[in-house]
Amino acid sequence: MNRKINKELIKIYNLMYERKGSMNWWPADTKFEVIVGAILTQFVSWKNVCTAIENLIEEDLLSIEGICSVDTEKLEGLIRSTRFYKQKARKLKEFCLHIKNNYGGSLDRFFAKDMYELRKELLSLYGIGEETADSIILYAARKPIFVVDAYTRRVFGRLGYFKQDITYREMQSFFMNNLEHDVDFFNDFHAQIDGVGSNFCSGKNPDCNKCPLESVCKKNGLEN
Repeated sequence: MNRKINKELIKIYNLMYERKGSMNWWPADTKFEVIVGAILTQFVSWKNVCTAIENLIEEDLLSIEGICSVDTEKLEGLIRSTRFYKQKARKLKEFCLHIKNNYGGSLDRFFAKDMYELRKELLSLYGIGEETADSIILYAARKPIFVVDAYTRRVFGRLGYFKQDITYREMQSFFMNNLEHDVDFFNDFHAQIDGVGSNFCSGKNPDCNKCPLESVCKKNGLEN
């Protein structure tokens, strides 16, 4: 661990935390709801995901058995608000069938695996990419892996830490190598970054004067 970078990252986190407090993320009542949200939130706003989840709850289908048993066309209709709903319906189906067929429908048995074995298995499933897999691992399985995304790339590019072409794994390693591994801390740090990215650090017109990171931001990084 680079102690200088660790100290800088803690300062960045504290600046964000002092502005908003804990982000209380991921908003879900069950582990399975976290997983469904992680799959459905790709390329769409969280508001649209909530609509889909509410539809599943109303139909008593927000469970592994429910998703496995529901007709595919009906499932597509229930999650239509999330865009690419046909592909996402298939992702949900295949994930749930995998858990049912290999773990007797038990997420606890699935999550009992070593963190990196779990990640490898998630990535082998249809439509599960790195961000989705890591969100499931951190927020549902509650294992200490750092989730990164487009907001992370933008915010930390402008802070001067990342080049524009940095890969997902390089971003993740940066945090994993320079922070103590703690589930709750990783959880809120990622949520804080996304809060800054969505509310202040927009792609074209960032609201720098109101951003909690304005004092540590490198202005010449705005093109990143």
